[in-house]
Amino acid sequence: MGKLTLFAIIGIWLLTACQEQPFFQQSYSFKNNTWARKNSPSFKVDIKDTSKAYNFILTLRNATSYEYSNVWIYLNSKSPNKEFAREPFELKITDEKGRWLGKKTGSIVENRLVFRNRKLSKPGIYTFVFEQGITKKVLYNVLDLGLEIEEVD
Repeated sequence: MGKLTLFAIIGIWLLTACQEQPFFQQSYSFKNNTWARKNSPSFKVDIKDTSKAYNFILTLRNATSYEYSNVWIYLNSKSPNKEFAREPFELKITDEKGRWLGKKTGSIVENRLVFRNRKLSKPGIYTFVFEQGITKKVLYNVLDLGLEIEEVD
């Protein structure tokens, strides 16, 4: 192995090793790329430090054959002391002219929705459940849904 190759490998390793990893990252893949209304992806997160704020990042990946310009999603949250909250939000997939808003790679489009600087009141296990809120019982060409949580410095 030449010196140049060795330096390149070490440089790449240093760049990737120094990147800060999210506090939590998990995704849910939809069977047959179909999000049925009865299917509600759920994520459990252990929050120990409530003095920090967190960024919650929702990622939805769909195929370019997805037939709508948006998707309504309900976020249901359950705190460690069993308090419930339900928040509806709209994730735009295309603009008014049908152009993809997210990052497109081949036939896959990735859209992100970021909730910045959220504080949580109690330490413990939080459960986040996502429901699709479209009037159709089934959304086709939806690949996966991910939740990432970052600690805010």
